[in-house]
Amino acid sequence: MLRRIFRALLTVAMLLLVAGATMLLYIAWRVNYTGLKDRSQPADAIVILGAQVEPDGQPGPDLYVRTLHAAQLYQNGVAPYIVTTGGFRGDRLSAAAVGRDLAVSLGVPPDRVFLADGSMTTREDAASARDLMLAHGWSTAVLVSHPLHLERARILFEGQGLTVYPSPTNTDLSTIPWRTRAWLTMRETVGIVWIGLEELGVPYEWTGLLSRLVYGPSSTEAE
Repeated sequence: MLRRIFRALLTVAMLLLVAGATMLLYIAWRVNYTGLKDRSQPADAIVILGAQVEPDGQPGPDLYVRTLHAAQLYQNGVAPYIVTTGGFRGDRLSAAAVGRDLAVSLGVPPDRVFLADGSMTTREDAASARDLMLAHGWSTAVLVSHPLHLERARILFEGQGLTVYPSPTNTDLSTIPWRTRAWLTMRETVGIVWIGLEELGVPYEWTGLLSRLVYGPSSTEAE
């Protein structure tokens, strides 16, 4: 009798393990799949997800590429406005402000660029962008970011009630070193799992532990 119970429990455990592994593989596939194609289409605005600003106040490489891509989308008539996001995190200027100045220097009229700053995470970027967009009567946006960041960003922005179209800065993932691609895929997969656990009502004590194990003791990037 005990042997049968043990076998049944072992079978259930194995099935749960296989289901969990399958789910993680699917999420990892989605992280890469979303970054493989530019899905931009006419929208109310183009939203640039914030990235690092250099100590001298210049845009970091990621922020520069994202803003350049957004400016090109604007010039191609994809959307009439650009929204820059990202608040202060030890930088002299917010990513939103630096991104705005860069967009203007790239030929975007100043009155076509709006700031949604004061945000430190992708989740906060989504909330800040939503507030600004709703205030202007906008509901659709082209999301611009690193290709492996866009699936998690899409989930968070759609969670704010916005319709979004991911537009990666680079759709050729083979140009990303495989170690970097594997690490970023794992980080984003964990971030998406975190979102799902929070939606299921799992206490922060558990989800926070998951974040600290991957992102470090003081990081909130998965948010």
